[in-house]
Amino acid sequence: MSLPLSHIKVLDLTRVRSGPTCVRQLADWGADCIKIEAPEDVDTGKGMGGARNGPDFQHVHRNKRGITLNLKHPKGLEAFWRLVLQADVVVENYRPDVKDRLGIGYDALAAINPRIILGSISGFGQDGPYAERPGFDQIAQGMGGLMSVTGLPGQGPVRVGIPVADLTAGLFCAIGILTALVERERTGRGRWVHTSLLEAMVAMMDFQATRWTMKGEVPQQTGNDHPTTVPTGLFHTSDGLVNLAAGGDEMWRRIVETLDIVEEAGAPELATEAARSANRAKVNAVLQAKLLTDSTVNWIERLNKAGVPTGPVYAMDQVFADRQVQHLGLSFPVRHPRLGDINLVRTPIQMPGVANPRNPTPDRGEHNDIVLAEFGFSEAEIAALRKERAV
Repeated sequence: MSLPLSHIKVLDLTRVRSGPTCVRQLADWGADCIKIEAPEDVDTGKGMGGARNGPDFQHVHRNKRGITLNLKHPKGLEAFWRLVLQADVVVENYRPDVKDRLGIGYDALAAINPRIILGSISGFGQDGPYAERPGFDQIAQGMGGLMSVTGLPGQGPVRVGIPVADLTAGLFCAIGILTALVERERTGRGRWVHTSLLEAMVAMMDFQATRWTMKGEVPQQTGNDHPTTVPTGLFHTSDGLVNLAAGGDEMWRRIVETLDIVEEAGAPELATEAARSANRAKVNAVLQAKLLTDSTVNWIERLNKAGVPTGPVYAMDQVFADRQVQHLGLSFPVRHPRLGDINLVRTPIQMPGVANPRNPTPDRGEHNDIVLAEFGFSEAEIAALRKERAV
């Protein structure tokens, strides 16, 4: 079966995580994503993004082919331009000035191929007072407001346990590229699509951000409680913990019936949704006292049966042992030539009837000869590029 994006050729100049995350969205749906790296004797540093054979690198670069090009060498840059002639998309996450210094900015690419789409991810935007600053996920988490609302009240700012700015910048860039591809069907011309870690992080603040833009409220840390919905939080049971998320009078009625706290719920502080919002500590104390009387498994069963969203709190090994996670097949095996069988995490998007490709991350320059030949390079030209140390 032809995959949805199998007709799209992507030149991947990305590194670390945000850019590779963007390209992975396209590769997972069949786009021919060609990962371009500098030759090993040119780029001797390990760089960032983790060890090549480690989980991070193997996760973000799967389903791609790999070639080497020295873009600082005139012959390497000339070879890249020949690839651009036949490509649909180029993705990079250099600092804004780097692509222009290399001669691969949007205007230069569009002059070669007007249909090309350039996807760019930076730390703080393509221009402005911080444009030339180096970008890093944790910096964006702090500047975007996420760290200020994460953690227990009074604890001080806390970093989130995943690189959320990197990941979401990659996702937003992929969405922009797909949007530009759709538009190109009508106009015949490509576009420059760009986002940044800072823009992605502010956008991901969502209702927390609009609490400020619309009402002038500065959100605070609320720990495991939901910032605005009561009751929502983490509670102890007789043998562990349970996550409970509910709001509104109907959901509260179900909680009261299931926990058999009719008498306690009659208190004025718990009688209405507005009262419960103003008296979160009292609500939590009543729930906590009752939830301690039974086990996590029993409460999850009883509350979900009553239609109250409730769940466990898992460590990562427990996540993949869960029967629903296993049913969904959220991990899948890949055969790596050196690592053997490894398990990666699949895309969360399902499209019935379409099987995503399951190819391991390529070695540096693994597909040099094959890819260059497909783009029209002769054996003699490839040999000359190799002799010049341009590939």
